[in-house]
Amino acid sequence: MRPHALITNDDSIHSAFLHCLVKAISRDFTVSVAAPAKEQSWIGRAISRRKEVEVVQNLEYFDKDIEAWAVNGTPTDCVNIALGHLINKPVDVVLSGINIGYNTTETLILSSGTVAGAIEGAQWGHPAIAFSKYVPIELFNDIQAANGRTEGMFAKSLKCAGQRALELTNQILKHPPKSGKVVNINFPYETRDDSPIEMTTPAKIRLGSFYKKSSPGRYSFHYSEGTITDSHNQTDRAALERGSISQSLLDFSQIAATNDAAK
Repeated sequence: MRPHALITNDDSIHSAFLHCLVKAISRDFTVSVAAPAKEQSWIGRAISRRKEVEVVQNLEYFDKDIEAWAVNGTPTDCVNIALGHLINKPVDVVLSGINIGYNTTETLILSSGTVAGAIEGAQWGHPAIAFSKYVPIELFNDIQAANGRTEGMFAKSLKCAGQRALELTNQILKHPPKSGKVVNINFPYETRDDSPIEMTTPAKIRLGSFYKKSSPGRYSFHYSEGTITDSHNQTDRAALERGSISQSLLDFSQIAATNDAAK
């Protein structure tokens, strides 16, 4: 029997980056998709506490053998509702991505809806992997506006990232992380069949305020690259700069650890 993967993201069910991952993973896995109906970037681990969440079965975007639901909520909502109500067969792994843009550094990881989708899967006791792909800042707005549709070299790189995601998923499931841990994968700009994989830690970064004043009493979101404050070269951001695939283990199981165990 083929293993079963639940896939979500934060860029929405329309994202070509999500579809790339679904297509690649479905070669070896039975796939179910529960993804936001609209973009939910930078939402972190938010849960829709004060509204009803509408779920619509949506089969038109994927092959007929793939169950898919568009969820009018956050990535955490998607995974929670799918595991609790929509899926009636065991899930072997929860995957999230491929995110449009990297999810590196402590600050971005904790802000990411894509990583949060994987965290929710890990909290249910499933192996969980988040996938993201570096997009240069000069391309980001156009690619995001096109729901991840690309062409030329970058399209080839994205397809390769999907293939490497399948390879990494199969490899990680041979020795899955313990409950409460999430594997965070970031693909470089030019992802190749032979791009090396580096074990990394999230870089530390100083970003300052996420906002700029737009008018009296009003502030709008304004992202800056910030300043990396690490001095070593085994961070996720450093690996991407070398053209490597970054693989970090995010250990959320320590949140409830005793003081002695957390040392």
